[in-house]
Amino acid sequence: MSDARRRLLETASRLFYAEGIHTVGIDRIIAEAGVAKATFYHHFKAKDDLVGAYLSQQYEMQRKALEAAPGDGVERIKLIFERLEELSRGPGFRGCPFLNAAAEFADPAHPVRGIVDDYRDWFRGYMRTLLGGRADAVAKADFLLVMRDGVAVSAGLGDMAAIRSGIDTALTTIDTP
Repeated sequence: MSDARRRLLETASRLFYAEGIHTVGIDRIIAEAGVAKATFYHHFKAKDDLVGAYLSQQYEMQRKALEAAPGDGVERIKLIFERLEELSRGPGFRGCPFLNAAAEFADPAHPVRGIVDDYRDWFRGYMRTLLGGRADAVAKADFLLVMRDGVAVSAGLGDMAAIRSGIDTALTTIDTP
């Protein structure tokens, strides 16, 4: 990745997450990244391409982090949710970048929504894999996806007590066959 592309993507990622995708214009990203407009258009045909690159990068980072979590099966799931809670308490937490993007791109046919859907499908499948061959793995993977979404939204609203309670309940639920 070229230095200019990296700077554009880092700047866009920071601004999109902190302020929202639609509120941040290309001119601001170009100025803060310190590149020429022609350089931006050399790397991205349009803002939607930059948004796609941002979400694809987030997808890859999250996938690597979750797959690298120690433990196996339910123990790894528990650790993932404990880490999600920790992250949600951190400074600057503004929810899930995928849910935030989905809220800004209401059209389910938009390419941004395709990336969001791919990430959610991957997460659900990963939870199903970690749950193993249990008869209830599909239903519990769906539950864990919704729980993950709920943690991200509730944390964005500052409802930390509900998050702790929800995670405790979720983790107890997945222990029950």
